[in-house]
Order: sequence, then C-alpha cells, then structure tokens
Amino acid sequence: MDKESLKKFIFPRMSNLYMIRMALVALSAYLFFSYICIPISIRGISMEPTYPDGGVNLIWRLAHAFSAPERFQVVGVRLAGEKVMLLKRIVALEGETVEFRGGRLFLDGKPVDEPYIKYPCDWTLGPRTVEKGNVYVVGDNRNMPIRNHVFGQTSKKRIVGVPLW
Repeated sequence: MDKESLKKFIFPRMSNLYMIRMALVALSAYLFFSYICIPISIRGISMEPTYPDGGVNLIWRLAHAFSAPERFQVVGVRLAGEKVMLLKRIVALEGETVEFRGGRLFLDGKPVDEPYIKYPCDWTLGPRTVEKGNVYVVGDNRNMPIRNHVFGQTSKKRIVGVPLW
C-alpha cells in the first residue's frame, strides 16, 4: 500500500455519504450497547473469584428472549432502575426449597455440589420455598458473613441477561 492510499484510508474525504455512514455506525453502536449488550463495571467481591472486583463485562440481554433462566446460570439482576445491577448465580427455581446448612447448599433437602465455590463458608439459613415467577440468587463468594451478602428471591422480570464471559 502506497502513502497516498494509506492517507486516503486514514483521512477519507468528508463527503455526505461518509457523514451518513458515520452517523449510522454511531447510532447502531448506541442502540447495541444500550439495549442489547450492556457494558458493566463489577464493583464488590460477592462473585469472586468467578468475577473479580474491578472487572468489566458485557450483559447479553437476549439470553432469555427464547428461554427461561436456568439453575447455576450467572445473571445480571436489576436492583434500582436500569443503571444499578448485581451479578448473581441462580441456585433455585420456582417451587424449589432452598436452604444452607453448615455452609452447604441444599435443594429440596438434598445437598448440591457447587464446584464454582472456592472459599469455605459457614452459612446457615432455614428452608424457604421459591415463589412462582421468582428465582433464588446468591453470590459465589460465600466466605463473606451472610449478613454482608445481598441474596434471595428475585422476580424473573428483574433479570436483565447473562454476562458474556
């Protein structure tokens, strides 16, 4: 590629067609990153080590367009408005009974293997049944005291999507 071709590629002529193309690219990027793939900044340690504090990710909003949220799936949960979201893992679905005994998760009275839990935990929480239209979410870092953790039942309508990685 010669110098003149490179210069034209980097600094194209500002024609009307070029300006329309740039406006369409900007509008498409705005719509995509506002409504389909939302960038988030992870603040807090409740999902460590799966999602470390200070990380950046994208929430794919179309993940549940044609399917329901699944057990053990990590989801973005809308907390207040559209700007504040929590990343949590779904551990129980509607109609299931969830409890913690000695740091272990039990679903319908049976212990559940959770390979994503890396730190020991001593949580104890009595059984509770997940209501219709809800899921039960909790973070992966259960080494934190239970009183410092935001978790519990949430409406499926509050689930925004899933992180891309």
